[in-house]
Amino acid sequence: METARHTDVLFVLLGAIMVLAMHSGFAFLELGTVRGKNQVNALVKILTDFSASTIAYFFVGYGVAYGAGFLTGADQLVAGSGYELTKFFFLLTFAAAIPAIVSGGIAERARFYPQLAATALIVGLVYPLFEGMAWNNRFGFQDWVTGTFGFAFHDFAGSVVVHAVGGWIGLVAVVLLGARRGRYHKDGGIASHPPSSIPFLALGAWILTVGWFGFNVMSAQTLDKISGLVAVNSLMAMAGGTLVALVVGKNDPGFVHNGPLAGLVAVCAGSDLMHPLGALVTGGIAGALFVILFPVVQNRWKIDDVLGVWPLHGLCGAWGGIAAGIFGAKALGGLGGVSLAGQAVGTGLGIVVALVGGALVYGGLKAVVGIRLDPESEFNGADLSIHKISATPERDPVL
Repeated sequence: METARHTDVLFVLLGAIMVLAMHSGFAFLELGTVRGKNQVNALVKILTDFSASTIAYFFVGYGVAYGAGFLTGADQLVAGSGYELTKFFFLLTFAAAIPAIVSGGIAERARFYPQLAATALIVGLVYPLFEGMAWNNRFGFQDWVTGTFGFAFHDFAGSVVVHAVGGWIGLVAVVLLGARRGRYHKDGGIASHPPSSIPFLALGAWILTVGWFGFNVMSAQTLDKISGLVAVNSLMAMAGGTLVALVVGKNDPGFVHNGPLAGLVAVCAGSDLMHPLGALVTGGIAGALFVILFPVVQNRWKIDDVLGVWPLHGLCGAWGGIAAGIFGAKALGGLGGVSLAGQAVGTGLGIVVALVGGALVYGGLKAVVGIRLDPESEFNGADLSIHKISATPERDPVL
């Protein structure tokens, strides 16, 4: 029994390390997408947001979600080889993905320290509220869903709990922040801000893609529950998202490299239930969703979501919650034990929590301290305005 607990600790620890590595993917995806004058800011934000998330989740968030805390003696914390600590580490990497997702939407014009405060509030209070309801039956939510629809709301690895919640909070933040200055002209024209580095964007996408197999597979949380089905379903959704984004996006490299991410976002919820063909379709639909809706959001609705975090995480995550109820059904080759109506209710609740929580956090900060850089700082770029250094000096200093 003790040996089994040791292996569980190692299993979950490896997953935590893989998802921790994904945060460098968030950083490079944002770095490659934003303009050159905001690259340093992208790197600093992801690292400091993760650190603030660690403190907020350790002292507050984990307790809100699971009713457990760590303010006891180390002799108690090492019980079961410290499994509870390792589980905290693993779930922290999920929680910290929320501000990493939001960061991409509000890039290039958000104030630094108010965003850090928003991170602490979201990871400490907003995200754990729904996390606890979905993954720990807080407030009897899962009992109610099971009693009403026959099966609990199923979100194996966080299509809704992590990605949809992060994407919809990001939408609120983007709307409250407003578009980048000069992005939309009064005459209806739209200024183009192309990615600063396709290689860095691609590197970020690859890091996220590789780490995602820890995100999904290790969501089993104990070694005896590991399933190769989760790994292959993740692979198929990744391939489906990539190829559909390639075709629908007409070989645009930005779409091609976001395609696998869309597919992986969508398959998280039902990766342990679906047949691989269902996962392929789920990922393909998600790839199309992102490619079609990204320009609609940017150009028609004039919502300046820099990395497209709402269509990528918010909409594809919500689709993943619904897809688990469709392709997880035995009639379509899945393992069953899931209800489409229950999935819709759980997904809808996640969106409501994100919208209300995001409005309270970002609306409150906007009213009290302000969340946007002043026009001069935004014009000069966040790198020089906030960090006093640029990513690539224009010339070598004269000695």
